Amino acid sequence: MAEIAPITRERVAATEKTIRPFVRRTPLVRVDGSDFGLSAESLTFKLEMLQHSGSFKARGAFANLLLRETPRVGVVAASGGNHGAAVAYAAQRLGVPATIFVPDITSPAKAEMIRNCGANLVFAGSRYADALAASEAYIAETGAMAIHAFDQSETLLGQGTVGLELEQDAPETDTLLVAVGGGGLIGGIGAWLKHASPATEVIGCWAANSPVMYECMRAGLIVDVPEEPTLSESTAGGLEPESVTLDVCRCVVDRGVLVSEVEIAAAICLLLETEHWLVEGAAGVALAAFLKERERWAGKNAAVVLCGRNLSPEAYLKIFPFNR
Repeated sequence: MAEIAPITRERVAATEKTIRPFVRRTPLVRVDGSDFGLSAESLTFKLEMLQHSGSFKARGAFANLLLRETPRVGVVAASGGNHGAAVAYAAQRLGVPATIFVPDITSPAKAEMIRNCGANLVFAGSRYADALAASEAYIAETGAMAIHAFDQSETLLGQGTVGLELEQDAPETDTLLVAVGGGGLIGGIGAWLKHASPATEVIGCWAANSPVMYECMRAGLIVDVPEEPTLSESTAGGLEPESVTLDVCRCVVDRGVLVSEVEIAAAICLLLETEHWLVEGAAGVALAAFLKERERWAGKNAAVVLCGRNLSPEAYLKIFPFNR
């Protein structure tokens, strides 16, 4: 995509009204900061892991299906996990045929989640890029509607509704930490907050093993970034050459934090021990970034978006080797 419609406050608010009957207004929970390395302050979590299909992605999926004209042949998505599950779920709720292309390396558990939502699941190649190419060929052949995981105005508008809810439920928030993959979530939230609360600091959080958007933002253009395996499966992967989320993120992200695999695993374990919440790697990234810079939050009203709960069995075994 060469350009994208503005992600304005008015458009996000209109999108929220449209998707409201189909998505959950997820809870905002304040916890004792002492459990997370703070002296007295509280910490706020936005529990997007309680959203339908197990992640915030359902917001963008419903936004696409409800704001765009869907052809009879249905919709198509390329995804190795949360996006595919969200599109499959939303399409099933709305009675729309869905075909999801995934790479061969997709977790069997996530593939089964997509199948259980009634979507046609197609394995294509060993990388996300292969699945995307196969989906594009299918679209050219059938006329099905593509729903992109992040590089789509409707997707960004849907994810921006997280920011709307956050502003309404915790207007005192002055620092927000969000895990970043393709930039759809932080781009949508950040666009809303920079309209509603320009002083709020929006912090992008990356697994150091997959800092794609981070490095592209530093370079000011899409570059090839080497990656290594990460527990944050849903934020891994490169950006397409004409991705517009780079410019959105450059406008709304104030600062970035990189965290190690050890720090991600420790954050996931801490959430399980203190709040008894089991989250996926991307949610662990955001909390790990908070913990890494905990001294910066003194006197601040910090919030962390826990973006999903779809922890694959493979990742679970890496984090909890003794299944404790």
